[in-house]
Amino acid sequence: MLPGHNENHIPLFCTCCGGDLSAVPAELSSKRQVLDLPVIKVVCTEHRIFSKNCSCGEKISGSFPDNINAPIQYGSGVETIVGYLHARQYVPYRRMKELLRDCFGINLSEGSIDNIIGRFARKSAPIYAKIKTAVSKSPVIGADETGAKVDGNKQWVWTYQTEELTLLAISESRGLKAMNTHFPDGFGKAVLCHDAWRAYFNYSENLHQLCCAHLLRELNYIVERYKSKWADSLRALFREAISLKRKLKKLPDPENSRSIASIEEKMDNLLAQPVESKHKEAVSLQKRLLKYRKSLFTFLYHQKVPPDNNASERAIRNIKVKQKISGQFKSNNGAENFSVIRSVVDTLIKRSGNILENLNHIANLQPE
Repeated sequence: MLPGHNENHIPLFCTCCGGDLSAVPAELSSKRQVLDLPVIKVVCTEHRIFSKNCSCGEKISGSFPDNINAPIQYGSGVETIVGYLHARQYVPYRRMKELLRDCFGINLSEGSIDNIIGRFARKSAPIYAKIKTAVSKSPVIGADETGAKVDGNKQWVWTYQTEELTLLAISESRGLKAMNTHFPDGFGKAVLCHDAWRAYFNYSENLHQLCCAHLLRELNYIVERYKSKWADSLRALFREAISLKRKLKKLPDPENSRSIASIEEKMDNLLAQPVESKHKEAVSLQKRLLKYRKSLFTFLYHQKVPPDNNASERAIRNIKVKQKISGQFKSNNGAENFSVIRSVVDTLIKRSGNILENLNHIANLQPE
């Protein structure tokens, strides 16, 4: 790291004979660095209004800048760190209040913290809208949903995500009504990757990919409980398909087609086999796989489609982590604000952007 300050330690006498070395030229022989943080102090800028008396008799006063609209307010640096601690580090309001006081000398009430987060979410709203538009036009969209407590009531947080984008949205519904609200114009020609929740299949014009990771976990359970050879064969087939997915870029097209056709044939044969009626979970799984047969191996035909929905699970897990640390959301506005800011943060993470630097750019915007 390039040092901002040097301290030179030059010997002035010989420790062996005691001779004077003050006039002897010194050579740099070694160096070590100490990294530290300076004492952080709040910078207070006072805006003052002056007036002048004109010879015409009028008294003319200066005016405050448009963004200075309260006797005491907090600037973009404070907004940035509050937004970062809230949506990236999941710090609860009470602990954030303590951190800001002890580390930065900023005395904010929990109400002020909430106001700052609300203001930051409003500034982030145009970016959130662009993320939503970009997701809706993506060729592959992963989706998932999870429960979230809001003021004591259960609601649902949905994620719609791609390789470079994450969108979180909260709704009282876990059904089609929520999806129609989030994306009233649908998902274009996208392939939807999900865990087979029935609401997604209302989009019959889209191709679908069921999460193979979910299916493998179910098969592992069935194999362990029932020692089912059918489930074991099916598990091996999914693993074969996932392994083939990794090789598809390297194999010539005719060989791709033969390999995929072989997997499809094996699947049809397995789903046609009778399953022990007393193996209830196996029977239920077989029925589901038959119902959604066309959505099992979509990933083998489309390069950008993954065999699992793990990325969506990672995106939605942020809500669970947030609530484990901070507890429930106390209001709908609070839940929506977090969804907006976290969508921006997660998108920045996917794009390897500097989170604090980009959040500071947002904090310097004027809310729409």
